[in-house]
Amino acid sequence: MKIAIDCRYVRVDRHDGISRYTAGIVAELAALHPLTMLISDPLQLRMLPDLPSFRVSAPTSIREPLVARQVNRLAPDVVFSPMQTMGTWGRRYALVLTLHDLIYYRHTTPPHDLPSPIRVLWRLYHLAWWPQRVLLNRADAVVTVSETTAALIAEHRLTRRPVTVVANAADALPASATEPGRRLVYMGSFMPYKNVDTLVRAAGLLPDHELHLMSRVSPAERARLSALAPGARLVFHDGASDAEYGGALRGATALVSAARDEGFGIPLVEAMGVGTPVVVSDIPVFREVGGDVGAYVDAGDVDGFVAAIRALDDPAVRAARGEAARDRAAHYSWAVSARTLLDLLERTAKSRR
Repeated sequence: MKIAIDCRYVRVDRHDGISRYTAGIVAELAALHPLTMLISDPLQLRMLPDLPSFRVSAPTSIREPLVARQVNRLAPDVVFSPMQTMGTWGRRYALVLTLHDLIYYRHTTPPHDLPSPIRVLWRLYHLAWWPQRVLLNRADAVVTVSETTAALIAEHRLTRRPVTVVANAADALPASATEPGRRLVYMGSFMPYKNVDTLVRAAGLLPDHELHLMSRVSPAERARLSALAPGARLVFHDGASDAEYGGALRGATALVSAARDEGFGIPLVEAMGVGTPVVVSDIPVFREVGGDVGAYVDAGDVDGFVAAIRALDDPAVRAARGEAARDRAAHYSWAVSARTLLDLLERTAKSRR
């Protein structure tokens, strides 16, 4: 069986969520079965394992609807794409597409880093369910990253194809000698649905804690958050390296998130993997990822976040929660996800034949 993996969404500088998902799956899948990576930019190879590659046009190219004709020259039996938008016209291979989440149907503001024309198309695309159905039904099978999203796909009848959960996972963070401290760590964007305001207001009621905000932030958003709770001790990292992020997590009081929606929750797995408790909003996917080791609070309940964090002031409670978190993190690994994906690819290729 000849497998090709669509790696064209891999960033050339630093991984985002889909880029990291692609690289993590590819590395482990290659240990189980030979594969070829589809790339659109040779610089992507710096972020990927040393494996055979085949260059095709970029996913943002006007040639995307016909990209399958380029892929046909490789003669794969099956292609896996970590997105659902890969062009399919004229394909002569089995295809597995991925839908990560349905966030933007409920929170319609598109990512700020997209070009204006793409932002307009993004909004239009998420006004109805039928475009998603058209995309997913072009595949032979569909992958998603959580049971929560799989249930939503079924609820909204988004595809007639079989849906398989190939869970997200987290890379090991660099070791660090950072001293334990009263740190709260938030890793994520500042999109409105991330609800960072609740965390800042909670930090204002926890003057003995620092709230470390790890991601890049605009000057305007930084000023707004700083004015929201003047008593809060906010530390803006404005884009932390993995080493800086790992150092902040290790020994922190908790990883915190008040998101109103998420597709998975990789920061939870990253925190649990280093024994840091998680205090997060009570949404289904966080319950799925954190199991019974997380502390769950209504997304808008500032006092609830303060109480859950204060409960970790007891060293015995924090130690027990940290140990349980490590055990929970072991449920998620790229190796397990790769084995699940390989089984799906084998079944899909056989069915296509």
